[in-house]
Order: sequence, then structure tokens, then C-alpha cells
Amino acid sequence: MATADLVPDFLRATEAAAIAASAWKGLGDRKAADGAAVEAMRSVFDNVPFDGRVAIGEGERDDAPMLWIGEPLGSKQGDPSAPSIDIAVDPLECTNHVALDLPNAMAVLAAGPRGSLLHAPDCYMNKIAGPAEVSGEVSLEADVAYNIEGACSALGKGPGEIQVVVMERPRHDQLIRDLKDLGVTPVLIGDGDIAAALNAADPDSDIDMLMGIGAAPEGVITATALRGLGAPFEGRLVFKNEGHRERAEAMVDGDIERIWDRDELCSSEDSVFIGTGVCDGRTKGVEDLGGGKFQVNSEIIEVQSKKHIFASSTVSN
Repeated sequence: MATADLVPDFLRATEAAAIAASAWKGLGDRKAADGAAVEAMRSVFDNVPFDGRVAIGEGERDDAPMLWIGEPLGSKQGDPSAPSIDIAVDPLECTNHVALDLPNAMAVLAAGPRGSLLHAPDCYMNKIAGPAEVSGEVSLEADVAYNIEGACSALGKGPGEIQVVVMERPRHDQLIRDLKDLGVTPVLIGDGDIAAALNAADPDSDIDMLMGIGAAPEGVITATALRGLGAPFEGRLVFKNEGHRERAEAMVDGDIERIWDRDELCSSEDSVFIGTGVCDGRTKGVEDLGGGKFQVNSEIIEVQSKKHIFASSTVSN
């Protein structure tokens, strides 16, 4: 059984998480929204016929509810006939945006055969992403000026035209200054670097690049999606404390400070990405239709087939 064969089951998991989180939109309680999404997603995974494992997930870095790294998932644990699958997961990407009812909150996951997704702690990751045209022209090995020059050349744009998304954080003060010094006006966001990277890879979007440090689980999830889209992505783990560094040294084979390219973070073609909207953004958010029914919208990318669809469905909860 291929990973893609489980897409309907994985889609039920992201849909359930999105619906559960949507009950908390605009109520100011990010942890309650996150907890609701986690429990809803876990309850679906408990009944999926696979031998699953959380390879990397969100929660421990922020002391938040989580599907914990290494957690077994699925109803076929230890069954040699069952597909052995790793999951990179964030049951609620943009918890702050749900609390404030802001754009691009969604329930997201990536899945692939055991060992194909980076198995690492919930730490940070420096990232760079863009459309297919900038492949080979941008890299974390280079400085900001080199990357902007390469992207501008590849896209036929000047620095004043290129749209670079950066999360508005103190850690990015120097990056933002460097971009402005080059004539680039960065597009600053509060959260949501998965949606930003998908927009950067999308030829129909105004966004050209994503740069800066975000969470590592979202980096692995993004790498899977961009592999399916044929767009470049690189990541390097960033450690804010020694505990995360020590865990990474125990979990990651080799140099923990290396640059990981897209196909190393997601090393199998038999991989999938699914994101279901909670708040409106790249995908439309959950709409409560009444009577226990919800309209949900998802983005699904199957890496091997290059299948990329936006799906809408009515779900009874």
C-alpha cells in the first residue's frame, strides 16, 4: 500500500482537527484551540489502518498540547502487513491566528514511508523557499544579497518588485534591515510560514520567496509540499537551548547544523501533504453550516503523481 492510498484517512484527520479548532476562532485562547485540534486529530489516527509514528511534531518547543515525537499512530501497530508510515504534523498551524481570527491558520501534516521524513526535536529551522524558477539560484549557504540578486535575475524582477515574506520577529531584525538596504520591502507576517512558502512556490501568487527562521516541523511539512510542486526549499536546524541540541544529536544522524535540502527533509516520492483551513487564507476556513455540519476546504499534494488539488467537502461532526 502506498502512502497516497491513505490520503482519505489523513484528510479526515486534518478536517477533524480544523473543525475542532474552529470553535475557538476569535476567542483569544490559543492553547484551548490547539488542544482541541490535537485531540480531534489523534482520535482519527487511532482508527486509521496503518503502523504510524510521529517523526516530528509541534508542541514541546512552546509547552503546548501535542502529538509527541515518536508517538505511535494507527490501528495496526506492529503488523508487518500494514504500511509503516512517518508523519510530520502540526494539528494547528498559527494558533495565535485562530485566537485572533486572522488568516492562514490550518491543520497540516506530511506523510511518507518510515524513515523518509526528518526525525528531529521540535526546535527551530532557518528556511528559504521560492518558485521553481529560483532553483539553484538561492541557498542558505549564501548571504541575503546573493539570494536577492539570484532571485531577481531568475524572475526578471528588480529588488523593488520582488515580494519576500519574513515572519515579524526580533530574531529577523537584521534580515529585515538587509532586505530594505537592498531595496526590497519585506512582506511581514505574524505566523503562517507554511502558507507563505506555498504561496512563494505558486506561480499564480504575488509572493516570490520565504526567508527566515520558523519552526522545524513546519519546515519538514513544507519541504514535502514543495517537493510535490517542484519548488526549492532548504532548511537548517536552529537551537534556542541545549536541551534541543542534545536531543537533536541523539536523533539526527550526522551533522545537526548542516543545510538540509528539500529531498533530504522528505526523501521519498511516496509522500503526501495535506492542509485544511481553519481561518480564511490560502484555503478558505471552516464554515459552520448548522446542525452539526461543516464546510471544509483542503489543499492536497501527492508527491509521486504531482497531483495538486483544492478539495471542498461537507463534514458531519
